[in-house]
Parts: sequence; C-alpha cells; structure tokens
Amino acid sequence: MRPTVLCFSGLDPSGGAGLQADIEAIGQSGAHAAIACTALTIQNSQQVFGFEATSKQLLLAQANAVVGDLPIKAVKSGMLGTTDNIAALADFLREHPDYLYVLDPVLVANSGGSLGNQETLVKAFVELIPLATVITPNTVELRALTGEDNIEQATQKLFEMGAQAVLVKGGHEDTPDYIRNALYVNGEMITESKCPRLAGEYHGSGCSLASFIAGRLALGDQLKIAVQHAETWLFGVLKNAETPIEGGQKIPKRF
Repeated sequence: MRPTVLCFSGLDPSGGAGLQADIEAIGQSGAHAAIACTALTIQNSQQVFGFEATSKQLLLAQANAVVGDLPIKAVKSGMLGTTDNIAALADFLREHPDYLYVLDPVLVANSGGSLGNQETLVKAFVELIPLATVITPNTVELRALTGEDNIEQATQKLFEMGAQAVLVKGGHEDTPDYIRNALYVNGEMITESKCPRLAGEYHGSGCSLASFIAGRLALGDQLKIAVQHAETWLFGVLKNAETPIEGGQKIPKRF
C-alpha cells in the first residue's frame, strides 16, 4: 500500500480547506491520507461562523485506530482548535517518534474567522514546535507564534524554541508582483522561491501546501525536494482555482 499521512485537521463543509484539502493534496502527491478530525466547523468558502472541537479522547481514538492498520510515515496537523487537542497530539507524536511531522500552525481562516483562541493556542504550540520535521507558517502566524515583527528575527526565534526546519510563506507580505517563500533548516536559509502573485484570495492554499509536503516526505523525498514539488504543484492548482462567488475567495482546483 502507498505510504500514509495521518492528518489532524478540522472539517470544512465547503471542501476548500481542512480535511478535504488534506485528502486531495496528499492524493495528488502520490501518498494516501488518513484522518483524525479535530473539529466540525461551520463555514463556507468565504467565512467561518463557528466550530465544535473534538474531545482529546475521541481525537486520539481516531488516530490510534489506524496506527496498526495503515503504513503511516508522516503526520500533518492543521486546525487543532483547543489546547487539549494540541497536548494530545504532542503525546501521540512522542509515542511515535519515527513519524515525520508537518506542522501547519493554523490560527485563523484566510477569511479572518477564528479557529480557536489565538492567545492560548500560541502558548500551547510551544509543545509541538520541537516535534515537527518542518513548520509551515505564513508571516502572520510566524509573528503571532514568536511575538517578533521582523521576519528574520521571528524565524530565528522559532529555532530558539526548538524548531528543526521552517518554511516561511510570504503570501501576506506587501509584495504586489510576487510571493516569496524561504526554507530554513537549523537556522540557515537553504532555499528560497518566488512566484508571480495571482489575483484574488484563496481558500485552503496553506492546507494544500503543507499536506502535499507531508505526502512527498512520506514517499521518501528530502525536505528541500518535497517543498519544491509542493510549491510547483500549488501554483498550478491556484492558477486554475474556481470561484464560488464573484469577488470572493477562490477554491484551489486540486485535480
């Protein structure tokens, strides 16, 4: 069977982000996706209205049910929703130290809707940071996690907090013509990429990128190669994204 990525993420009823984005992106990477649902959200492609988090007991029961059944090689987390779920995932990862782990530190939706209490989530993420093979924050999340405004200083702060590798995503920066991403390993930038900035906003782009990276890592790619594959794939699916509502966020066309 194909190597499996176990995803800890929330259910987005619109199918643009969350677990559906994970499943589609991992499938496109060539790996298989398994799911541990962290929350049921009330949202569409444009706005988050609320959510109900899974209990940590139910979350771990979902994950443990597939551990002995599927060839899990990597874990990917997105929306975790509560500090209990963050702590439960940390315990799970410590029990399975051989799993590669992609941490997408989701705090809010692209539409700005809350996916948990940001202040308490930021404090809890400290426990996950040293366990991650790579962390994939956008610059808003990077600043929130570290309390540093300067991007370089914020990135180095993550390494002081125990990070192994960080992919800094520049989509929220004021660069009207391009988006710059930079991959750091052990505090050193090992590669950067620039792509043309596409018009509009996209629902689920961060989920998709992190999940594709996790899929490629599960298949055996080195981190730098996995990131390059994921960035190339993501640009294509964003370029062909579909628009549910005129002027609203677009949904990546992952197939």
